[in-house]
Amino acid sequence: MGLFSTIMEKLGLGSSAHATTPSANPSTSAAPTPSSAGAPVSKPMAPPLAAMSSVDVVAKLQGLAQKHAEKLNWKTSIVDLLKLLGIDSSLNARKSLATELGCPADKMGDSAQMNMWLHKAVLKKLAENGGNIPKELLD
Repeated sequence: MGLFSTIMEKLGLGSSAHATTPSANPSTSAAPTPSSAGAPVSKPMAPPLAAMSSVDVVAKLQGLAQKHAEKLNWKTSIVDLLKLLGIDSSLNARKSLATELGCPADKMGDSAQMNMWLHKAVLKKLAENGGNIPKELLD
């Protein structure tokens, strides 16, 4: 997959949902078909997975930043955010990530504009995928 998937995995987003999706629920729900009381019991187990997938991204990043040898400004810099996660932060990698997330062509030609767009896009996309991101970082 793409770089954004790597970011999500590093933050603990998405990987647990994929691990729980291929469970044996279809085979267990097929067996208790006569007793319809068994089927509703297995369905409420899915909502806790959604609650568990909510990750306090800021707390995770702050924890990583405290342990990092270099002082990184991950709240405003996509380069520092990627470095903090141990992901390639080169211009080529950022361009690839920007393309993956749908960066407008006019911003792709100016690395500063692309970086600002990319930082906001990554945080917004993390929030859409279960990351708990404060509103002030999304604006």
